[in-house]
Amino acid sequence: MEIRSETFKQNARDALADEHLQRALGNVRVGFIEKRAKAVAELPEFDAIRDMARDIKNHTLAHLDLYLEAHEDRVRASGGAVHYAETAASARDVILSICHRVGAKTVTKGKSMIAEEIGLNDFLEENDVTPIETDLGEYIIQLRHETPSHIIAPAIHLTKDQVEKSFRHAHTDLPDDRDLSEPVELLGEARLILREKFLAADVGITGANFLVAETGTSVIVTNEGNGDLTQILPRVHIVVASIEKIVPTLNDVSEILRVLARSATGQDLSVYTTFSTGPRRPGDPDGPDEYHVVILDNGRSEMLGSEFRDALRCIRCGACMNHCPVYQSIGGHAYGWVYPGPIGAVLTPEFIGVDQAGNLPNASTFCGRCEEVCPMRIPLPNLMRHWREKEFERHLSPATVRTGLGVWAFFAKRPRLYQWATRLAMRVLANRAFGRGRLSSLPLAGGWTKYREFPAPEGKTFQAQWAEYQRHAS
Repeated sequence: MEIRSETFKQNARDALADEHLQRALGNVRVGFIEKRAKAVAELPEFDAIRDMARDIKNHTLAHLDLYLEAHEDRVRASGGAVHYAETAASARDVILSICHRVGAKTVTKGKSMIAEEIGLNDFLEENDVTPIETDLGEYIIQLRHETPSHIIAPAIHLTKDQVEKSFRHAHTDLPDDRDLSEPVELLGEARLILREKFLAADVGITGANFLVAETGTSVIVTNEGNGDLTQILPRVHIVVASIEKIVPTLNDVSEILRVLARSATGQDLSVYTTFSTGPRRPGDPDGPDEYHVVILDNGRSEMLGSEFRDALRCIRCGACMNHCPVYQSIGGHAYGWVYPGPIGAVLTPEFIGVDQAGNLPNASTFCGRCEEVCPMRIPLPNLMRHWREKEFERHLSPATVRTGLGVWAFFAKRPRLYQWATRLAMRVLANRAFGRGRLSSLPLAGGWTKYREFPAPEGKTFQAQWAEYQRHAS
């Protein structure tokens, strides 16, 4: 996919001016935030489970090599195969080689952010293999030649009218006068079209929410039956996942599942939680003849030894973006790559470079809502702050920012001068406000005041108030 993170500011302006997008984003609060709050309130031990889930992932990351080996051994013992891919290109090559070996012409796909990360669909099409997205949201955006705008709701940026228009444009063999005015009718039409695709597919590709070291099992969590049909109907099932998806035991999976669905969609559990272990065995009524697991690194090993290690706990629930005021205003496409929202502001600079994605962590308000709701307790604001620091260290931030911080540091290192300067600045700014309590323009802060007013200072400086407090306290 085309990387557009470098033009984030313009992307955001375009998103704010998009009437269809702004109307669609209104569904985030009702569809996610309120349901999560209700589900969490009904589980008193939710925070205790979050602590347990965090500890499970921390333990796994600390011993990742051992658990990857154990998982590989169990997959091979069950008749499957494991392929390690250091880069996106090597993962694509492994998948294509399997497809070509079995003569695959069509591939059905379950929703997978890793497949998006490696640009799998375009690559398969370029090599004469037709990928067909079977998740309803993914199917819709595939018809529109778009990318997902959300981790768990890929088409949340669209309205019903836009979906109807896309279906009428793509499904030209169906009657023109058919009624598509209700969502259930759109769903029925998608099922009709996709049913024959499921039956004709040579290979099925899914992601994995978890890879279980204890049993060699892959686990997918969905609300549609498409994931199961993608796994069991084709002759070959390929799982594509990244190294941090490993979890030690089935019991560990059961604990993390208790926070996953509640955080993502406000459900106790998703409609389908599917465990797959190897190819079809003698006596099995269905299932693939071949089972392959492609495990992607793509820079994650480097994250393990860095200050961004905590981000590898992410279970892709989407709670951080659902509660993020920035995401709620501009949607996912403005972020310009695969992962949007707060987690995207951490992962994207890691995967494509802070030189291209430095604006993403800069866009955060640091309100802390993302960390507050993260089921894995990832300190997202702190990780975004690290990227800001790296951007500054590499002189990638604007010269005005670096100069401003340098001036501030000069005064901050000289307390007496700092106190004098802040008192003077307060008087000057208070006079500029003319008693209105706000400033419509501010020297060296035009980027802020161009779009919003700045609160005018009132009363005494913090240092003066603190000194007065200490005098009274003594």
